[in-house]
Amino acid sequence: MNPGCGRGLARVGQDVRVTDLRGYLRSLDAETLAGLLHEQAERDPELHARLQLRATGEEPADLLERQAGSGEATKIVAVLDTLQRLLDGGTQADLAPLARRTVDRIVKAPQEDPAVLRRAAGLYARACAARPPADLAGWIADTALGHGADVDLADFAQALGDKGLAQLKSVVDKHRGSAAERLAEQLAELSGDVDTLLEILSRQPERLDLRVKVVRALRSAGRNTEAVAYAARARHQDEQDPDALVRALLAEERFGEALVICKRHVDHLIEQKSAAHYEQAAKLLRKIRRLYRQAGTPEEFTPYLTELVTVHKRKARLIAEIRQARIALPKG
Repeated sequence: MNPGCGRGLARVGQDVRVTDLRGYLRSLDAETLAGLLHEQAERDPELHARLQLRATGEEPADLLERQAGSGEATKIVAVLDTLQRLLDGGTQADLAPLARRTVDRIVKAPQEDPAVLRRAAGLYARACAARPPADLAGWIADTALGHGADVDLADFAQALGDKGLAQLKSVVDKHRGSAAERLAEQLAELSGDVDTLLEILSRQPERLDLRVKVVRALRSAGRNTEAVAYAARARHQDEQDPDALVRALLAEERFGEALVICKRHVDHLIEQKSAAHYEQAAKLLRKIRRLYRQAGTPEEFTPYLTELVTVHKRKARLIAEIRQARIALPKG
């Protein structure tokens, strides 16, 4: 801190008789005042963010209009960064209107970015938690049903409350289509309506995450016997015919879940202890290696293969089939 700033701080501490703070601040030279303000901004995230906005000559409420109008995605991200800093700083300001307008801008963009939309909606949900808008249920319905945007209702559950969730359900029940189905599924999950949830999920293509959701819902409802039976059936189906499920997961670029299914099937094949099954397992290992590459984590294949070979090192035929499949075995 420069000497001028230090003298300014000393004067603040010593002159307890000052009653007109604004007048006192006006008496300081520009360098001292700037030093004081910058030091405080470094301690106060909200003040820091507000000063950054004011540096452009605008208030937070006007920022979106200027930045979104430029058509640059980075400008929207800048608005979201500001919103997050203010929320993380525990601001008492009502940021819900600005956050909502940000989401609306993204939703109406010609090519919205799902990741940016999810972040914006999450920030809006946080802003709504302190001051829930009276029309929140209607806004969610319009955003999801009217514009086809994915909305995570779990984020808005607190702001909606039981009354808001009931209002949203009454709207969703009057609609058909995939968007309404997604909302209905989330509403059933949040309300604990297991039978409705199971009915909805039964109409969807088999996916690992949906199976997990079914098991979790059954257990939450105390229906443990059904949960165990369902999990057993799902595992058997994966072992017998995993290809369709893996193809569905890859179509949605859900590489992690596809890898789980493939690894589980490799284990199942090896358990059969026959040459034919070892050959199938080796071919599937090549697919797993390719999946790691598609997922952008090729370095993770070697540790997986190392552990597999270590566990089954006494199965000479399996090791031979892995070599035959042109998969480099770990050294040692």
